Amino acid sequence: MKDLFDKLRERRGPLGQYSKQTHGYFMFPKLEGDVSPRMKFRGKEVLNWSLNNYLGLANHPEVRKADADGAAQFGMALPMGARMMSGDSNYHQQLESELAAFVMKQDAVLVNFGYQGMVSAIDCLVDRHDIIVYDAEAHACIVDGVRLHMGKRFAYNHNDMESLEKLLQRAEANVKDTDGSILVITEGVFGMSGKQGKLKEIVELKKKYNFRLFVDDAHGIGTMGKTGAGTGEEQGCQDGIDVYFGTFAKSFALIGGFLAGDENMVEYLRYNMRSQIFAKSLPMPIVIGALKRLELMRNHPEYKANLWKIVNALQDGLIKAGFEIGGTQSPVTPIYLNGTVPEATNVTFDLRENYGIFCSIVVYPVVPKGIILLRIIPTAVHTLEDVEYSIKAFSEVNKKLKAGQYSRETMAVI
Repeated sequence: MKDLFDKLRERRGPLGQYSKQTHGYFMFPKLEGDVSPRMKFRGKEVLNWSLNNYLGLANHPEVRKADADGAAQFGMALPMGARMMSGDSNYHQQLESELAAFVMKQDAVLVNFGYQGMVSAIDCLVDRHDIIVYDAEAHACIVDGVRLHMGKRFAYNHNDMESLEKLLQRAEANVKDTDGSILVITEGVFGMSGKQGKLKEIVELKKKYNFRLFVDDAHGIGTMGKTGAGTGEEQGCQDGIDVYFGTFAKSFALIGGFLAGDENMVEYLRYNMRSQIFAKSLPMPIVIGALKRLELMRNHPEYKANLWKIVNALQDGLIKAGFEIGGTQSPVTPIYLNGTVPEATNVTFDLRENYGIFCSIVVYPVVPKGIILLRIIPTAVHTLEDVEYSIKAFSEVNKKLKAGQYSRETMAVI
């Protein structure tokens, strides 16, 4: 019999196997300074395309003041308990009410972390008699929530409505025997490809099949739709989303999140979601900070307009320069290159050290072998000059890649 820790040493995992070569540079890098397009990496200023600060609120003076005032008034300890026991407040309730109104739902409930909230909500909503049908390229938080499900679960081909419909037919046949229900789960915006989930088409399928729709709109809230209410608003089908999830970790530049929908469903989550009823309430400064961010989001549509000005300039410029950016329909901007993992590290090293550009690198197993994905996250506080410089740099690096200048047997030496 092996010791558990012996197995851990032998099985480092698909990313952990590179930990010695990548830690502190390609993985777990440290960015320093105020959150902005220009930050310090290893003592050098870099143009940063790797922060989920879509609307530029992270370093907004009103946001910084609200965060500081909240901490000064309440400290980080209050409220000292779970919401159900001793951790509720007027501010928590106010934030839930305002969030529900913002995404056009009856009610909302806060969660401490987006990832944890999604996992726990899925576990809470279904039992062993129910069936989950979910997009095959759903985020890890959805996959982990589905793994907890004790009933059947079917994955439909990514954004493939024919595949979804076939599985809905199969699910309906199954729940007749279990007296169960069907929950369909997808994303509003897929965080790697930038594609929108086909929410409107899924909602249309409700006319033929009896299911509820759960949408993870982490990258959609604040960025999509006329008012920023998300991908459902963008596609004109917000009413058809039964369970709406929004995180504070992207457009809000904070931490935490919320689930919104019908008041009866939200009340059920509030009283049964284990990750919340057995966990400490969100600290007051975070709640105060979220209220300020939501206020700015509602009252300053120019922030979203500025974001999309940068998004459109970046994506149009990349396409004109001959880059493959896939089918993105959102601010998430992937740049697909061909190369190996060692080549990917050398591309990234060159970008950071010689061009002063910091962006996320994604390789196998997140994307197929032979693909290098540079994941670019534009924000409202980037400039058109930033866009112009970056496209020029990416073009030069791509020429080097095609010419074999990054061909190595090993990763870049840090």
